[in-house]
Amino acid sequence: MTARLCLVGAGNMGGAMLGGWLADGYEPSAIEVIDPLPSDEMKAAMNEQGVRCLVSPIEAVRPDILIVAVKPQIIGDILPALSGLVDEDNLLLSVAAGTTINSLAAPFAPSHPRIVRVMPNTPAMVGCGMSVCVANSRVDASQKSVVTSLLSAIGEVAWVEEETLMDAVTGVSGSGPAYVFHLAEALANAGVAAGLPPDLAAKLASATVSGAGELMRQSHRSPADLRENVTSPNGTTAAALDVLMSKDGLAPLLERAVAAATERSRELAKAS
Repeated sequence: MTARLCLVGAGNMGGAMLGGWLADGYEPSAIEVIDPLPSDEMKAAMNEQGVRCLVSPIEAVRPDILIVAVKPQIIGDILPALSGLVDEDNLLLSVAAGTTINSLAAPFAPSHPRIVRVMPNTPAMVGCGMSVCVANSRVDASQKSVVTSLLSAIGEVAWVEEETLMDAVTGVSGSGPAYVFHLAEALANAGVAAGLPPDLAAKLASATVSGAGELMRQSHRSPADLRENVTSPNGTTAAALDVLMSKDGLAPLLERAVAAATERSRELAKAS
């Protein structure tokens, strides 16, 4: 039987999930969306597909899975209004960054809802995301399987057992796309410094970063293997890697960057 879904928030991430479900053939009549101000594009897409769009939780039917895809800054205000849609049998799934399972559960006390916390990333908007999940002890294997299936519509899915690992997940994959975008930005700027026209440098950098990522995805070889495969002894790539792989090169810089993002995620979790 198709699980009934209620999606709260049809912004970038919520819209990506909804689009992925519909593209995968999910039954539109089994989906309700709560969003008081959906974009014109999203509203038109929902109307065309036959997805019911609501402005208030009061109008919603209690779903099998309630998916909350709103910004972490407002989730604390949203959750109490959803109390009528959550009980001890159905599932609450949240993609709000830095919001712990305990914080998600608090507005529903004294009941003990089944909760899955998810850390997705922005490539989900083109079906190439990475979503990492952690569940409380009340979520059973069949519910985890349904969540995996739903999130597979926007990319790859992994599970962790310890919620504390979600801070490092945020530092690597949650914030990671920004690091890659900055790499492309820096590579383009370096090309300009080497004499290339800005438009050409930007095109070369963007195509190189996206192409290398797709090669890595399709080859199933490790990044180290791919790096070694493209590096000829004493060649141009080796000369560049001598700089990037030095003691003060890219690896220690990224380690510090991920550590900073991880620590910030911990701070946000404590404040939630």
